[in-house]
Amino acid sequence: MEIEIYADVVCPWCYIGKRRLEQALASYDGEVTIRYRPFQLDPSPVAEPRPLVDALAAKFGGRERAEQMFGHVTEVAAGVGLKLDFHRALAANTFDAHRLVSWATDQGRAEELVEALYRAHFTDGVDVGSRDELARLAADVGLDGAEARRFLDSDERVADLSAALTTARQIGVTSVPAFVLAGKYAVTGAQEPETLLAALTEVESRESAAG
Repeated sequence: MEIEIYADVVCPWCYIGKRRLEQALASYDGEVTIRYRPFQLDPSPVAEPRPLVDALAAKFGGRERAEQMFGHVTEVAAGVGLKLDFHRALAANTFDAHRLVSWATDQGRAEELVEALYRAHFTDGVDVGSRDELARLAADVGLDGAEARRFLDSDERVADLSAALTTARQIGVTSVPAFVLAGKYAVTGAQEPETLLAALTEVESRESAAG
């Protein structure tokens, strides 16, 4: 079964959803192929890296409200073994990060790179909008860092990524994470592993019945 994951690497619920899906798959007997699909929570350019706390305080109506949100998400993430440090995280535009994931997909390293991007943003305070940092992360997961930087400095896949982001909106993806199973069944949100496992089992049953 193919699982398409629409997500953004600066979305904490996407990180949690990824881990919960992995937990569900540990109990699933079927074979799956995972495809990462791009989505941007905020396509606005980020001229200079700035603390995510400041950016979200402005967006959500004040630092106190942002801190409440951070506390809740951090607690949920800890429940699946993730350490989120919002006070180290930097606001970033993720267009190039998504381009790099597409490039890594062709080399069989998308999974490793996506995981590294989440960890870099939420735990290590890395600017995932920086091409230097993106190339370094590519090298860290076994890709050619110099070639990654050359790719990022080119216009390769810029048009393709823009089209993919448009497609996501056109098919109705408005929030992430969103999991599309077998090309036609959508599960939205960072659902519990049990819910995801039930969805996988149900889709497998339906697809088998359909022949």
